[in-house]
Formats: sequence, structure tokens, C-alpha cells
Amino acid sequence: MNDVAIPVWERYALTVTEAAEYYHIGETKLRRLAEEHPDADFIIMNGNRVLFKRVKFEIFLDQATAI
Repeated sequence: MNDVAIPVWERYALTVTEAAEYYHIGETKLRRLAEEHPDADFIIMNGNRVLFKRVKFEIFLDQATAI
């Protein structure tokens, strides 16, 4: 079986841990952002797991003056 891991910078969605490492933002802050923006287009809820759409979250960060 050919099990190839997709690099983080090419993934569509990132877990909170992956996003924290990739964006250098703390996990607590990312979870708080997800709670404050439950209907945002950069959030995917998979059960109780929060996923961040990488490209859309980058657009959100580009437009934000402070997080």
C-alpha cells in the first residue's frame, strides 16, 4: 500500500494542532477563534473536532489587524 503523507502547506484543512504549528498561533487562541466565529467560512466542524480551511483562514488572517 502506498501511504504518502500530504505536506501541511498543501492540505485543504488543518487540525488545531497542525494550524498552531503552521501559523505560530497557540491552540487555545485558535479554539477561541473558532468559538467566536462559528459560522465563518474558514471553520469546518467534524463532530466536535475543529478544522481550519487553510486558504480561507490565510485570507482571514491577511484581513485581520489583530487576533
